Amino acid sequence: MTREIRIGNVVIGGNNPLVLIAGPCVIESEDSTLFHASQLQNLTSRLGIPFIFKSSYDKANRTSKGSYRGPGLKKGLKILKKVKDRLGVPILSDVHCQSEVDEAKEVIDIIQVPAFLCRQTDLLVSIARTGKAINVKKGQFLAPWDVQAIIDKITGAGNERLLITERGVSFGYNNLVSDLRALPIMRKLGWPVIYDATHSIQLPGARGGSSGGEAEFVRGLSRAAVAMGCDGLFIEVHRNPKEALCDGPNMVSLRVLSKLLSEVQRIDEIVRHTLDET
Repeated sequence: MTREIRIGNVVIGGNNPLVLIAGPCVIESEDSTLFHASQLQNLTSRLGIPFIFKSSYDKANRTSKGSYRGPGLKKGLKILKKVKDRLGVPILSDVHCQSEVDEAKEVIDIIQVPAFLCRQTDLLVSIARTGKAINVKKGQFLAPWDVQAIIDKITGAGNERLLITERGVSFGYNNLVSDLRALPIMRKLGWPVIYDATHSIQLPGARGGSSGGEAEFVRGLSRAAVAMGCDGLFIEVHRNPKEALCDGPNMVSLRVLSKLLSEVQRIDEIVRHTLDET
């Protein structure tokens, strides 16, 4: 059983219900961001699923220099604050460098460390010292037990509000693979574990100047991950993934998300009931 991490009225971990972290990959505009956040809040409220809104103000790790990165720190944070103020939902976004931490912490409830930066000690410590909840994407190059070193850096800086997200491991030649054994292995380390269903089916750099993806596998892998045991799902969504400015091939359409969530919610109830009996 993992410890519980509270973000506003959302509790992640322990034997609490599955949490959804969701939103467009990157902030495309204020109207688009508010639309997606509102739609997701309505859906999760109807289903009774705890919800955290995710969108990046800057995607500094795009494949191509010419790819859309987002509105940037200042404008992006203003948009995320509007979502937070109007809808009252917790906010998660990436922080890529130490110079952004002080501004970002004023708006963001969960500061996310991108996968390729998960071993950057100075960044981890700087974020940990904010006291904010932290979601660390496990690098595609790490074994699940290697996460202990990341945990030690963050807790050693005095922060125990920690989530770990599994997003697949490098398989080579523009492919990732999901080893779902990683979920219970990492949960044994004591902190809540999230499964990133949309980045796990990403095909890094497969389109030459951008990444591809196999969104048709998101639903099945989400069900499998929840059955295997995780505390939340991370799913990037868009009203029209084909028109998304970032990661469209691996995002889920809003119109199909409801069925997916209903399915994993039932699986989660079975898993938690089983834990209650053991």
